[in-house]
Amino acid sequence: MNGKSCKFCVNKSFASNFLNDNELKMLEKSCVDVQFSKGDVIFKQNALSSNIIFVKSGLVKIHITGPDREQILKIIKGPTYLGIPTTFGDKVNHYSATAIMNTSVCFIDLNSFKEFIASNSNFAYEIITELCKNELAHFAHCVNQVQKQSQGRIAEALCFFADEIFNETTFDLPLSRQEFGDLTGNSRESVSRILANLNSDGVISLNGKNIEILDIERLRSISKNG
Repeated sequence: MNGKSCKFCVNKSFASNFLNDNELKMLEKSCVDVQFSKGDVIFKQNALSSNIIFVKSGLVKIHITGPDREQILKIIKGPTYLGIPTTFGDKVNHYSATAIMNTSVCFIDLNSFKEFIASNSNFAYEIITELCKNELAHFAHCVNQVQKQSQGRIAEALCFFADEIFNETTFDLPLSRQEFGDLTGNSRESVSRILANLNSDGVISLNGKNIEILDIERLRSISKNG
């Protein structure tokens, strides 16, 4: 792993804490650490998938090309695993992953990962737990996309960036207006209009890509009520 020890990696997964020293050495030999810059494609939809991907740090958008337009399914923040369902389930990527800021990724040999799953029950349990949490979160997101109005979806996304990605109320939005629309199911024009309205109403302060949430409780209310 480019001379770095998996055992002492500060960004390793919680599941890897249950690997013994021999398994960690095996992990080091079977993975490659790759650095991606903003805009770099980590893997592409419909390409063969032969590795488990672990995002050590950074931000990644998961996106899929549909019949009419691209849809951003979710934003991933490291450290977390990426692509386990598509690699195990079909060996073909059903979506693409692109870095939206500088991102560090480990590509792990699939056969080694399968061996950890088969031989280490604690490791397998933690992987299954993470997959279950991700699926439940995706269900909630799907419901919100269908039932919330445009303003509610945008407010929800802003709260997500503040609460779960940056852990602060002032941040640079890592997406273009078009990408933000692809994430929230809105057109680029609707995104610009709703952000401008939130700005004029004193909910946020908008300066290009920089967003300061001035009234987080009001924004959460808009998100909740749709």
